[in-house]
Amino acid sequence: MVTGDGAYIKRINRNLILQEIMNNGLISRAELSKITGLNKATISVQVQDLLKKKLIYETQQEHHAIGRRPIMLSINGSVGYVLGIDIDFSSIQFAITNIKGKEVEYIKINPETKDYESIVQLLTKYIQHYMNKFANSPYGLISVIIAVHGTVNNDEVINFVPKLQWKRKNLKADLENQLDIEIHIVNNANLSAYAEKVYSGQNDNLMSLMLTSGIGAGIIMDDQIHKGFNGYAGEMGHMIISPDGKKCPCGNNGCWELYASESTLLMELSQLLNRPTLTLKEIAELIERRDSTTMEYIKQFIKYLSIGINNMINLYNPETIVINSGILRIYPNTVKEIKSHLKSSISDYREITISKLGIKACVIGACAFAISKFLGISNLRIQDSDQFKEQTSVNNQTPELVNI
Repeated sequence: MVTGDGAYIKRINRNLILQEIMNNGLISRAELSKITGLNKATISVQVQDLLKKKLIYETQQEHHAIGRRPIMLSINGSVGYVLGIDIDFSSIQFAITNIKGKEVEYIKINPETKDYESIVQLLTKYIQHYMNKFANSPYGLISVIIAVHGTVNNDEVINFVPKLQWKRKNLKADLENQLDIEIHIVNNANLSAYAEKVYSGQNDNLMSLMLTSGIGAGIIMDDQIHKGFNGYAGEMGHMIISPDGKKCPCGNNGCWELYASESTLLMELSQLLNRPTLTLKEIAELIERRDSTTMEYIKQFIKYLSIGINNMINLYNPETIVINSGILRIYPNTVKEIKSHLKSSISDYREITISKLGIKACVIGACAFAISKFLGISNLRIQDSDQFKEQTSVNNQTPELVNI
């Protein structure tokens, strides 16, 4: 039983009601009372307050039974918007969703610089642009969640981003000093794991592996993102699997991501095939043709990936392992081959699956994280992952902002 002062109890009840409205899509006052255990008077007072604040709206449900049509409650998605940003080594993604989690805008750009100060100015322009664009909605652009591919401490200060060589950067403060909006900095793998939980309906004990430019592991244990003592947990791409192996930008040798990330696969397979570069489409064609060099390389790639997964299973005992990789999504035997390498009787897990969220997992996880914070929903579920497509628009400049 929750106890505390009146304001605290009211806030807890409000968050619980919003959670059930969000997670059910449409729900009546009577159903809210039954699910939450709150009496009808409390439900009535809270609902009136939420209607007044325009966070929810009423609609009458169609039905063919005799009697009054029930009045249903739903989240008012267009009342406000959130911005998710994913800063990767060679690209930056921007996604806007409304507070129901529906995507309204998405772009991916390839900035010509990795310089920290230049990226800060670029982000400032984009964020200000979106603040202006959504200023006429009741709550406007509510907040911004920025994902970085590196370690972020509990004060949201960037400790280290290996591929950008950013060290001890306070991106949150540098942006908030120029913009009148709430900004949070979060590790990319944690946001990807959160997206799997929120959008794909995964369970509350999962491990999400992002294999794009490196390897990031987002870990959710008992419904909570596992951050570790200083917030650095999950940097499993720098787990050593070959002590005398390849030199890594982090300073060590033989890091996992040098053997089992997509960036490594693209580089090494290009070299083996004597091609300057390879695209995902070209790899798909090679797999479809059963090209012997490609198939043999991917088998070896999966073997290295499985070594790290085995270690992760023994460390964290996740119920579900979600692998996010465009290449392994099109390779026909990914899950079967990974399982063939996980033979230890000690290791135990329920499911290994390939993510359906693709390259957007991190940036939409950022949006979901912002929605959760705004509405105060601890167990957010958004059952609409099909809206996120693999096709993306890629721009080398900032098309809407070059004249700002």
